[in-house]
Amino acid sequence: MKNKFVKIGVAGVLAASMTACSNSTQTPGEQTQAPEGAGAQVYEVTGNGYGGEMNLKVTIDNQTITDIELVDSHETNVVIDRAFPVIRERILEANSPVVDSVSAATFSSYGVKSAVADAMRQAGMEVEEITMTTQGPEKEAVQREAETCDIVIVGGGPAGLAAAIGAKQTNADANVILVEKLDILSGNGKFDMNFFDMINTEAQKAAGNEQWTVNQVENFIESKSSSGETAERIEVWANEENELDAWLRDMGVELNYNYGGTNHMAEEDQYAGEVIQAGLEKTAQELGVDIRTGTKGEDLIMDGKDVVGVKVTNNDNESYDINAQAVIIATGGFCSNKELLAEYAPGYEVLNTSNQMGTTGDFVKIFEENGFKMENMGKMSVFSNIIVPRRDLTGGADMNLLVNKEGELLNDNLSGLERGTMIQSQTDGAAFYITDSTGYDSFYRIRKHVGLGYYAEGQTLEELAEALGIDAATLAASVEQYNADAAAGTENEVLGEVPSRALDAEGPYYGVRVEAANHMTKGGVVANEKAQVLYEDDTVVNGLYAAGEVTWQSGGYSQSVVFGKVAGENAAANLK
Repeated sequence: MKNKFVKIGVAGVLAASMTACSNSTQTPGEQTQAPEGAGAQVYEVTGNGYGGEMNLKVTIDNQTITDIELVDSHETNVVIDRAFPVIRERILEANSPVVDSVSAATFSSYGVKSAVADAMRQAGMEVEEITMTTQGPEKEAVQREAETCDIVIVGGGPAGLAAAIGAKQTNADANVILVEKLDILSGNGKFDMNFFDMINTEAQKAAGNEQWTVNQVENFIESKSSSGETAERIEVWANEENELDAWLRDMGVELNYNYGGTNHMAEEDQYAGEVIQAGLEKTAQELGVDIRTGTKGEDLIMDGKDVVGVKVTNNDNESYDINAQAVIIATGGFCSNKELLAEYAPGYEVLNTSNQMGTTGDFVKIFEENGFKMENMGKMSVFSNIIVPRRDLTGGADMNLLVNKEGELLNDNLSGLERGTMIQSQTDGAAFYITDSTGYDSFYRIRKHVGLGYYAEGQTLEELAEALGIDAATLAASVEQYNADAAAGTENEVLGEVPSRALDAEGPYYGVRVEAANHMTKGGVVANEKAQVLYEDDTVVNGLYAAGEVTWQSGGYSQSVVFGKVAGENAAANLK
């Protein structure tokens, strides 16, 4: 069944602000000033967000905006569901769309703000022209008094939320504050299709996946033996992954589809990330975690060699200290910081990233300045195909072709930085991922993206080439050679291998522009099996824990959740 946690903890606000889909009947920009004293008027207006047209209803009563409803949009649901209540509240409070956009949802915010401005003009109200850079009034800097709590967590992604839950489940009376610099939670995890490395799951049992349900802990430890992690961390990692499915299900998060190995989705047609992150957010709120979005961790507060708190600044330009017995850093990596990439992973700064905008490595220099141990800072994870310009991860078909604008076949076997720079060297830096109906049927991510209109489609290769702006004659010749090699079992000259199968003889065919992108930075501060941060001499930094992409870890999404949970549990267990 579909998981109940598709929507997040602001569902009450959404219920008040979203209506069933309808078509806009008011011509955008048309001036229809309401008669004085006419009472509340509803204006149906349109804005343009990240995914295209957004239709809204704006209620204005005597020059006051009293309600904003999002009728429909093409925005990514895991963003707009979190961001719309925030931008709505800001506009209603200011009675103006001249407010700060929701960080991590800038395009969506612009769409809403410009639509509201249109409604105001129709109502005869004055409002400045709304642009992508429109902000609210500048706020004067204020130094607030320090606060004190038991545990403060910096970062509201998968690791940070898991840490908050782990802490409260270990010690319900602990005063836990979580700060997140962006205006919405859940980092990149909310976008992820796959949740991997989890073992002993109900989905694996149902699928008869015995490798990961029989002697699964031992098998997991063996599979990670050459990962570069310490034996102690691997053992904790294995035992936590063994119990993770049950932990998630206890909060109503069900990952019911195991599609081989340790790979999990919520359902066969539902991404894991949207369900996991909604569940983590809801549980953290229910447990009484003090969650403060729009609040950035600026620095650690040190007492000698011990960490005793963090310095923060919020959206109101208020700076203050949060003193705590334990600090957990879960701020992610630095894929979005090209200066740090150029310093630690030179060459990779030329690639774009599939990661979310908060991955700016805010604590990297702070760690170094305090003599904390850092490892594998140049180690990167590059995703082979993200959609241009949307940045969604794509690919996964049982067979695909990679071609350039000239219709020439490109070497799809290249990976990492080599693949990224090869694509950038093509005309206009353009490469196209092409598959057929068999490939479409083989992988849900492609079916989802085709359904959302991200891919071009053609009943013939010529039609697809025209839609993508590819030379049709050369593309046909490239496919003819590829199919001939597949039929003869001979090596394709470009790929350097025998094609796995021929492209379908008949359409439909599907294609989308792609690039290779930095997906994760793998290096970071070193944490032990208890998620305690270490000094360069391998001694423990008292009071400091870290989890997720901010640390050196060989895994990804589920490992971030696991060691976030471990960090929260250990921090809570060690409270005085």
